[in-house]
Amino acid sequence: MKRIIMHWTAGTHNVSKLDRTHYHYIVDGNGEIVEGIFRPEDNIPPLQSGRYAAHTWHCNSYSIGVSMAAMFQARQYPFDPGPYPITDVQLESFIKLVADLSAQYDIPVTRETILSHAEVEPTLGVRQRKKWDITWLPEMAEPMDPVEVGDRLRGMISNHLRVEPDPEPEPTHFWEEEDWMRP
Repeated sequence: MKRIIMHWTAGTHNVSKLDRTHYHYIVDGNGEIVEGIFRPEDNIPPLQSGRYAAHTWHCNSYSIGVSMAAMFQARQYPFDPGPYPITDVQLESFIKLVADLSAQYDIPVTRETILSHAEVEPTLGVRQRKKWDITWLPEMAEPMDPVEVGDRLRGMISNHLRVEPDPEPEPTHFWEEEDWMRP
């Protein structure tokens, strides 16, 4: 796999059957990860209609589609996130998922390899029918430039990849080894 394309579903916080056909992974409003019906490897060419996750116009080959179940009835102008905006817990789980997929598939964190649907046209030059996912995040008052928001997302993903796991604690002994062997 060569890239990860990040989306929102434009649905509710619940993952629908249709969502599962379009994305490899979807994060619901509670931060739970739901697998799509297709594996990322199903997007390796030659693509066969109905047998791969069709998430991004002319950019599905070698691409992993990851989405947040959110933004139903959202409006870009004037901005309204609708009744199902992206949640903080959802975004946190989404960032961890994308970071994990990046590590698993050895996909570097760059503008060309991990990007939002809204970034595909300005970054890769592939027309996308006015897609605006993801141009808004929970801490933002209104949507912003897609590449700027993508840079924020990539920064969060990179930070997650840099976090070292806590070392395993040393076992606590309440006795000396020799003590238990004495009669």
